Amino acid sequence: MPLAPEALVTFNFPPLLSRRHALAAAAGTAVAMATGCTISANFDHNDSSAPRFDTTLNRPARVAWVFSSGGPRGFVHIGVIKALEELGLKPDLIVGGSVGALVGALYASGMRAAKLEALALDLGLLEIGRWALLGEGKFDGAPIAEQVATHIGYQNIEKLPIRFAAVAAEKLSRKPVIFNAGNAGLAVQASSAIEGMFTPVRIRGTQYIDADLVVPLPVRLARALGAAKVLAVDASAHEDRAPSGAQRFREGDLRKRALTIPDARAADVSLQPDFGYYVNATKEFRLRCINAGYEQTIAKAQVLRALHS
Repeated sequence: MPLAPEALVTFNFPPLLSRRHALAAAAGTAVAMATGCTISANFDHNDSSAPRFDTTLNRPARVAWVFSSGGPRGFVHIGVIKALEELGLKPDLIVGGSVGALVGALYASGMRAAKLEALALDLGLLEIGRWALLGEGKFDGAPIAEQVATHIGYQNIEKLPIRFAAVAAEKLSRKPVIFNAGNAGLAVQASSAIEGMFTPVRIRGTQYIDADLVVPLPVRLARALGAAKVLAVDASAHEDRAPSGAQRFREGDLRKRALTIPDARAADVSLQPDFGYYVNATKEFRLRCINAGYEQTIAKAQVLRALHS
């Protein structure tokens, strides 16, 4: 069963119309025009390979890398990994939520930063999601699971070369959950199911959604998994630098910051790359995020080497 530490359990926020929703809507519209409906979101994944939390895999880890949610801003994670590779640094555990789970799962499978960057820059809207005709106008995230499974050779989470965990949330209870075993692609899909835009993923009778509204930077969950030292990468907006005209996003930014602060403080080193305030899905923005992640990581090289020593 999934892990739900008591200290992190209930944040009962209503859905927000955010930049992440707007970008998902743009992607889904393109997909709807091109592909149509292919799968029922009510399907219950209850076989033996379905994602789960396995207590037998919960063991000490010297250094964990924690990758936050953040939609398109999450491309910063690739730049961070690129720099960490150049510095010769490796984790014992990777924990990610939403886009952080996507990037984390691919890297944990053995994919190098150069391949991650190539995939990110070649990504098209049709690969982000597809339309699910459920009468609710939501997107089906099954292609996310399919793409992850394809790129990692259909390995289960517990078989990945680097220990990995994806963080999601129970839709009804808002409890954060950890998937550290089972189908990696499906775990990433559940972790990336933005509430209100993507259909929830049903696993053993329970619906799971993106944990962004509950635990966008899961540092304390990494500690619960045994991490002694944590590098956290926060892809949320720099709300203190919001330009005029961004007031409509301010409530969501402040709410997100209130959630990330406790986890950022629980990390040994926390990075928040500066990619500007506004986001989009263009190739130029993706490259800007990757470069921002790379540059801040290189600037912290001495601190990061000490963390991994």
